[in-house]
Amino acid sequence: MSIVLCRIDDRLIHGQVVIGWGRAMAIDLIILVDDQVATSDWEQELYRMAVAPEIEVRFVTLADAALHMADWQSNGKRGLMLTGDVETMATLRTSNPEVVQRINLGGIHHRPGRRERLPFLYLTDQELRSLQLLEAGGAIITAQDLPTTPPVALKSLA
Repeated sequence: MSIVLCRIDDRLIHGQVVIGWGRAMAIDLIILVDDQVATSDWEQELYRMAVAPEIEVRFVTLADAALHMADWQSNGKRGLMLTGDVETMATLRTSNPEVVQRINLGGIHHRPGRRERLPFLYLTDQELRSLQLLEAGGAIITAQDLPTTPPVALKSLA
């Protein structure tokens, strides 16, 4: 199998990711790429509580993810690679564009400098430009909170 979903969601692992996407896509591996969480036992434990025991969860740094993406792509599991921000996913795309071909924009919430693009998606102009550059480089980027809702093309968010 392979990594079947690359998602940006600033809440990281939560019900919408595990139930909404995980069940619908028969995910059996979640790879959370976050330098802080990768070194925090208590945060990892909190996130693990949201995941069924039969789903493997790996907490990795950005550097480790870049090194192991090809292995995850061919390890026989259906994987979901998850980041909390655009910059991390952009770096992963640069590291291995064959693995990070499609990017799902999930819950990216309000903070200073961001403006609403969709009810569940707030981006700064710089984040939008970064995504547009990734798309110009061949990535397929859509915003979609759940697999049961229609995807919204990146060009519709400008």
